[in-house]
Amino acid sequence: MPSYADLPLHYGHVPPWLAKRMSLLGGAIVEAIVTDYGKGEVVRRLSDPCWFQALGCVLGMDWHSSGITTSVMGALKKALNPRSGELGIYICGGKGRHSRQTPAELMAIAERTGLPGEQLVRSSKLTAKVDNTAIQDGFQLYLHSFILSDEGEWAVVQQGMNDASSMARRYHWHSSAFQSFTEAPHTFIYGHNQGLILNLTDLHADQTKAGIMQVLKEKPAHLLPEIRHLLMPSHHDVRAENVNLKRLGSVLALAHDTNPANFEALLMLEGVGPRTLQSLTLVSEVIHGTPSRFEDPARFSFAHGGKDGHPFPVPIKVYDETIHTLREALDKARIGQSDKQDAIKKLSRLAMQIEKDFEPNANFDKVIEQERRNSWQYGGRTVFGKATKPKGGEQLELF
Repeated sequence: MPSYADLPLHYGHVPPWLAKRMSLLGGAIVEAIVTDYGKGEVVRRLSDPCWFQALGCVLGMDWHSSGITTSVMGALKKALNPRSGELGIYICGGKGRHSRQTPAELMAIAERTGLPGEQLVRSSKLTAKVDNTAIQDGFQLYLHSFILSDEGEWAVVQQGMNDASSMARRYHWHSSAFQSFTEAPHTFIYGHNQGLILNLTDLHADQTKAGIMQVLKEKPAHLLPEIRHLLMPSHHDVRAENVNLKRLGSVLALAHDTNPANFEALLMLEGVGPRTLQSLTLVSEVIHGTPSRFEDPARFSFAHGGKDGHPFPVPIKVYDETIHTLREALDKARIGQSDKQDAIKKLSRLAMQIEKDFEPNANFDKVIEQERRNSWQYGGRTVFGKATKPKGGEQLELF
């Protein structure tokens, strides 16, 4: 079914210190998914807007803005394409002029893999045509990313902007989720309701579409089903209503309780501090969580904060330790030593076990305040500069 996502339109760029880390962690997360669940699962997840948003949050981007789309796809393309022969995942296109290179990139991949290049190019062009022309919702496409596996399965993530409303809309497609480009093509379209629009792909547009086709003396095409819609707020700060406090609380309890349930299962992560354990637990859920776990993507910003300082500055030292731990686990698993990889996988399961009986009693604002006060210790950084040590005051309890 169609998938859309609306996000506040943000301009600017990702600073190099964050872009590098997003690529390293994003690449490791995708590799872990390929290893445990296969290439098709990577393609499917990228067509899920809630998971996509959660991935952007755990990578330290602004938790709700349009920049997540551009930065995540750019980071993944940089990380995955040099290893496409090994992982079997290719990312084509991108923002602006890069989107126009998609056909040539797809034909080059087809020559190497034997995939039907012309058919893939046609799919790429049709997804753009549907979202830019068949759906006239005031958004003009400026980004088109085509994700392809060497087995022929593909997803499309593309984004349009509406300068008048200062909003962006992201469109998601998955090749296995539809049978026709005019018959249930999207997996999601993510965006705010902008009022009345012309949507010739809507299920109830049959009379309008039939009339147009009659004028053109063409047969009417099949129509799209209902559209799934995810909406992100315009406010920059992360608020309690944006996250599932029970789920977030269980992650904090697992990471910061000195005697969490079944801690013996985490012995392979011995030496990893509580703050990194918090990040690894959220990364573990991005890798191993089920679709229903990503309904509150803002929660995943509590892994590595955000470049704009919301909910707190990006903790560089924690980020680097997370990358190192995950990378080490993947490398050891290649030679048959999967204990550390299994331990990371268990983090999400343990958090879910704690969640069953967990009653959140944390002061949400104090959790964020403590993260900000401690940020300087973890090399906290935003686009505005490095975090500084606060003057005076006592440490706050997390929960």
